[in-house]
Amino acid sequence: MNSRSFIAQAGFTLGCVLACLGGSTSLAIGQQPDRRGADQSPQVFLLDAKRLQDTRRAINQGDKDIAAAWAKLQRDAQKALGEGPFSIVNKAVTPPSGDKHDYLTQAPYFWPDPKSANGLPYIRRDGERNPEINKITDHHSLDQIEAGVETLALAYYFKGDEAYATKAVQLLRAFFLDPATRMNPNLDYAQFIPGVNTGRGIGLIETRGLTHVVDAIGLLAGSKALSAEDGRGLRDWYGKFLQWMLDSKNGREEAAAKNNHGTYYDLQVVSYALFVGRKDLARQVLEQAREKRIATQIEPDGRQPLELARTKAWSYSNGNLDGLTELATLGERVGVDLWNFQTHDGRGIRQALDFLTPIAVGEKKWQYQELGGVRAESLFPLMRRAAMIYRDKQYQASMAKVPDADLADRSRLLLHQR
Repeated sequence: MNSRSFIAQAGFTLGCVLACLGGSTSLAIGQQPDRRGADQSPQVFLLDAKRLQDTRRAINQGDKDIAAAWAKLQRDAQKALGEGPFSIVNKAVTPPSGDKHDYLTQAPYFWPDPKSANGLPYIRRDGERNPEINKITDHHSLDQIEAGVETLALAYYFKGDEAYATKAVQLLRAFFLDPATRMNPNLDYAQFIPGVNTGRGIGLIETRGLTHVVDAIGLLAGSKALSAEDGRGLRDWYGKFLQWMLDSKNGREEAAAKNNHGTYYDLQVVSYALFVGRKDLARQVLEQAREKRIATQIEPDGRQPLELARTKAWSYSNGNLDGLTELATLGERVGVDLWNFQTHDGRGIRQALDFLTPIAVGEKKWQYQELGGVRAESLFPLMRRAAMIYRDKQYQASMAKVPDADLADRSRLLLHQR
């Protein structure tokens, strides 16, 4: 399963291994260092800069504990060298604008109405993906650029092989910068419903992986491949996309969403704002997230009612909590503590995690709907991330019931822990 496909498992899985950040001495995009020394801290926001530095040293020292994960990342990077470039302009369907540079996708949970002669308007079947959506390839192209650039950037940072950086920058230029192949910085036509509309704010969930591209760009800083002009161009693209999110009808609709869509809207706004230097905006959104997201989405007992109402209640509960913990990770960058925020009646991230943990470790059965069955282990990566924050005896006792990550799991490089 594509780890970036939100709807395939309602899934959010990649974010679970991209945890905390750190480091105060960052290399600016396009800045060329005198050497790739261990003192250089990458400008990343979801990843942990200090842990990345520790992992690079461990790799250079031949640390056997992470050898399998490093070997797997290198294999993935070698494969990525032969893929792409990726672009959305090659799709067979043209958006209503007439411009194939505009991102276009069809709503996944909507199907032809059997009571209508032409099937219009489409009707909703929550959790059931309509295979028609695969006729439009923009989401797939987006997944490919996100996964490819992230893998290549990590391999470059850990090894210093310019071939990885060169390929990553080629992919970035094609998708974001080249006038012939670039994506326009908007989602006006994302997740349209045939017979209903030409695009929806909900489509913004599909670009949440661009937050990982932000970190990948930071890992490439200092490479010979990423020029200062590239850096300016990428910041300009993200700046325009951020402004579209803030000003457009679709963006405003997603900002008002009360469920996981609102969470991932905030996550994107904060990440992009930090990337383009709008730190005050990032802090404002994070401070508002205490009441706007955490207090309204989580009950005192840890339930997330809007996610529990879905046909994939376990997946969506996991997914929204994944987004909230990533948002909390970004909060660390500007001194806004979401990890430990709690309302007077006990609503908070920790409570939501404690509600799900007994199911993950086999102590309780899931009492809500989950099409396809509950994958309890999907919470483990998120629990490992939270273990970096919650170090009390109760949480550590729960973690003792969580199996170690696979030896080849990338999280061993990113979290640098079991």
